Parts: sequence; C-alpha cells; structure tokens
Amino acid sequence: MAHLLYIDSSIRGEHSVSRRLTARAAAAWRAAHPGGTVTYRDLGREPLPHLDEAGGLARMVPVEQHTPAQRASWELSERLVDEVKRADTIVLGLPLYNYGAPSSVKTWVDHLIALGIAYDPATGAGLLGGREFIVLGSRGGGYGPGTPREGWDHAEPWLPHGLSMTGLEPRFISAELTLAPVNPAMAELIPLHEQSLAAAERAVDELWVPASAVA
Repeated sequence: MAHLLYIDSSIRGEHSVSRRLTARAAAAWRAAHPGGTVTYRDLGREPLPHLDEAGGLARMVPVEQHTPAQRASWELSERLVDEVKRADTIVLGLPLYNYGAPSSVKTWVDHLIALGIAYDPATGAGLLGGREFIVLGSRGGGYGPGTPREGWDHAEPWLPHGLSMTGLEPRFISAELTLAPVNPAMAELIPLHEQSLAAAERAVDELWVPASAVA
C-alpha cells in the first residue's frame, strides 16, 4: 500500500503559500493513490528539539553508552528515520526565512543524519534513497538569474547537500514573490507572483498524473 509522509514547516498558518502547495500536493497524491495512507508532521506548529549539549552527541556515542538525554534524542531520530523509511513519497514544505531554511527543517535534517539507520557505517552509502521526495518551496522575493538578490536563496541549494548522506534526492517546485500581495512596495510584482504561483500549482497537479494524460 502506498504511503505518503507529508511535512509542513511554515509558521504563517493559513497565510502560508508553502502550506497551500503542500495541501494541494497531498490532495493530488490521495486522488492518485486510492487507499494510500498518510503520515503528517507539522514542524511549524510542533518543532523538533534542536540537537543540544545534553543529547546531541548520541550520534557519536555507542548506544550502550548513552546517557538518558542521549537515549531520548537517539530514539527520536529513530522515529523520524522510520517515518521516512515507511514512505514511498515525501512532500515537504520549505519556505525561505531570512534567506535560509526554517530552523525546524534544519533540525529535522540533523535528526536524520544518523549513523547505521540513515547511512551505512561501513560504506557511507545512504539508506533512505529510492523514494520520491517533493519539496514545495515559497520565497517572499525573487532570487532567480539576473535579479538583484540572485543567489540569496540558501534553502533550496542547501537541502540536497544537507541530506546527501542519506540518499534522499529532493525535487523542487517553488513559488516566488509571495510577499507581493501584502507588501505595498512590491505591488507592481503581483502579476509575476501570480504567474509563479500558477506555474507551481500546475506542476503540483501534474505530479501523479500519467504522462499520457499530461501530453
């Protein structure tokens, strides 16, 4: 039975564009996979604990030597890795905050980088590859080629590197200029925002449609 891991990370609630896209993707996935099951995690509303001095070294200490705090941190990593392993498809919402990924997403990635369960200790090979990983991004400004802030998006380029040890390979669909409708200084960019969002929504709608139906 097909299984979807559906993750949000925005802190903007109903105003979030990334949540709008992830909800659309989850609905499209359910329509294409009747009887499929879904695990939902909301990193924006229920963030994971950051790796700290008390428990963070669990990934560098043999399990039998774990302190209580390290044991709790390691067990959380095991649960998060298991969520990924049970999924055929992962959908992750990735808004851009201060030119980078939300700290909640960074923490999720940090928990996944776990020796022995996410990558092989002998070969270094990732153990989480072979599944579909769709990342739905939203960016308040424009960061494409030729724009004044080209290259300032440090979320999308970072994620494949951050997860590289696990074998997960993200595919990105993003909407830009999402602040144009609410920022008067960006009002003239609203048409470009609408075009970008419409293109992202079309790409989401086509994710699980047979190629013959799209052609």
